[in-house]
Amino acid sequence: MADNPANNGAQDGGMPALNALAQYCKDFSFENPNAPRSLQPQTEGPQINLQVNVNAKQLAEADFEVDLTLEGDAKIGGKDVLFAFELTYSGVFRVQNIPQDQLHPVVMIECPRLLFPFARQIVAEAVRNGGFPPLYIDPIDFVALYRQRAAEMQGESSAGQTLS
Repeated sequence: MADNPANNGAQDGGMPALNALAQYCKDFSFENPNAPRSLQPQTEGPQINLQVNVNAKQLAEADFEVDLTLEGDAKIGGKDVLFAFELTYSGVFRVQNIPQDQLHPVVMIECPRLLFPFARQIVAEAVRNGGFPPLYIDPIDFVALYRQRAAEMQGESSAGQTLS
């Protein structure tokens, strides 16, 4: 009996599952290149720039490594860098009983959504430890990011097809 799990409405005999097996800081850099001058009171607020990227690779049949990369800086007057950072925060996820057509969105949306709060905290603490008020990155809409990237990939493949 224990070898035959009950069918709870999911195909293939199991409930959909997404489990984080591990998460870790893969790469991290913080720079305060103009200290101590950059720590003096400023007459204007800094311009914050942020880039977000998500990459994934399959490790085993149901296991994926997902990298969430946050890269940013703060500048005064568009040129003087107060600080800059680059963080790749990663996780290994096990995805089970997800239909094949939904697997890619789950890995590229839900996995970085689970990683983001931890990456956000690392950046906030690094900026604070660099002598500035902590930088709390606004929540990221990973669905919109996924759609944007899919549209860009579609445009590239369409362009490639017309050039052939």
